[in-house]
This record gives sequence, C-alpha cells and structure tokens, in this order.
Amino acid sequence: MVHSMTGYAVASGESPRGALALELRSVNSRYLDVQLRIADELRSAEPMLRELIVARIARGKVDCRLSLTDTGRRAQHKLDPQTLERLRQLQQVVREKFPDAAPLGAADVLRWPGVLTEPPADEEPTRAMIERLCRAALDELCAARAREGAKLATIVLGRIADMKKRLAEAAPLVPEAIAAFKAKLEERLREALGAGNEERIRAEIALFATRTDVDEELTRLAAHIQEVERTLGDAEKRSGAPVGKRLDFLAQELNREANTLASKAAGLKLSDCALELKLLIEQVREQVQNIE
Repeated sequence: MVHSMTGYAVASGESPRGALALELRSVNSRYLDVQLRIADELRSAEPMLRELIVARIARGKVDCRLSLTDTGRRAQHKLDPQTLERLRQLQQVVREKFPDAAPLGAADVLRWPGVLTEPPADEEPTRAMIERLCRAALDELCAARAREGAKLATIVLGRIADMKKRLAEAAPLVPEAIAAFKAKLEERLREALGAGNEERIRAEIALFATRTDVDEELTRLAAHIQEVERTLGDAEKRSGAPVGKRLDFLAQELNREANTLASKAAGLKLSDCALELKLLIEQVREQVQNIE
C-alpha cells in the first residue's frame, strides 16, 4: 500500500501524574525528520517516543507533542524542613547586615527553590501510558497516511494512463512529421545552394534526420511509464514499502525525455503532444512528492 507523508493523529489518557495528551502531525520531507516537543516533567520519555516513531515511519517531517495537565491526582506538595531552616538562617544573616531589609513573606518562601517537595513519583505507570498513547496515535496516523496514499496512487495511475494515450497518439505522427519537414527543408536548401550541390543537400538532410529521430525518447518514455506502474504495484504487494523517492526519480526522468521530445519535434502536432506529456508529468511530480 502506498502511504502519503501527510497525516494527523491525537491520543489522550489519564496517568498517576495527570492527564496526558499526545499529538502527531506529519508533512512531506525528503528524509525522516522527527521533532519532539515534550513537557519538562516527561523528558525521560523522549528516547522511547523517537524509537517508536522511527520504527513505524520511514519518511516525512513528524512533529510529536506530549503535554501533561495536573488534574489534582498528583501527590500533595510538602515543605522541606531543612530548606526552610537554611532559608531562615540566611534571612537572619542578611538582616543583621541590612537591618532595614524587609522580611520574606510566605509567598516568597514558597517560591524558594527546594522549599516545596513531593514524594518521588512512580514513573513506570506514566511511562507505560505514554507508550500506549504513542502506539495508538501512530496507528491512527499510519491509517490516515494510507488512506491519502491510496488516493494519490489513483491520481498518479490516472495521469499515467493519459500519458500512455499521448504516446500512442505521438508514435504515428513521427514519420509523417519528419517526411513533411524533410521535403520542406530540401526545397529550401535547393533554393539557397542551387543546383550541383546534391551531396551537400543529402548531408544536411541526413543530419536533420538524426537530430529529429525521437524513437529513442518515445521508447524511454514508455519504459519509465511501465516502471512507475510496476513500482506502484509492488508497493501494494509489500504493504506500505516506501516508494516516494523512486517515483520522484522516475518523474524526473520522464520530464527529461519529454523535454528532449519537445525540442526534437518536427511538426506542430508532435510538439503539442510533447507539451501535453510535460503537463501530465508535472502533475505526477506534484503528487509523488507527497508519497512516502
């Protein structure tokens, strides 16, 4: 199955430390780029989250956000007697040196680092909940990417079918266009060079025939189109194997051959056909850049 690189998922749940919310967003990127935005209290879960994401996603920019909201289930804070006594002693020393200094208020004391403490939390239940949320969000994200990937594959195959039609229309035009242009070129050469220059005229016509031979370009275009179809077919069989880079390369090669075909086109109809091919190829490139 073909996967898009665009998707969104969210999962939430309760933990002993409060309410957890995990959000995943993904957009297209040349490589896998995982960005983690995690609450400071949950920073220890970062390696696990990164490992889970990398195991499921091969390409794209993935933004993972993990937040924690205190719902009153956390352990109550307690005052640390040792820190309080140390703070009292420090205040006494300061006021001896500066008698006019105002005493610390209750709010000042509570804000002092280390005054408020809480019993060490059991991290394992919270870690287990974060893992469950991440796996659930990844399932939802991958399902969304698969649904959009199927739509992209359908669009690409539709453009490929149109390209095959254009190639079928172009092939019969080549001999007729070359013959008509050769006759016109021969007439102009005779007018310019005059009689007695048959050898020069034949050489120029032979050179023109070489430069306007597009059989190789048509063959390569057909081969690249078949390769796109094969790649998409293999992706369906391999259940989501990344094919985006391969398809992007093939789109570039298709565009290269279409450009050459357009530059060699010896007639208006063939030139129009080449331009239509270029338009279809550009539409394919726009789609495959979103495929994983």
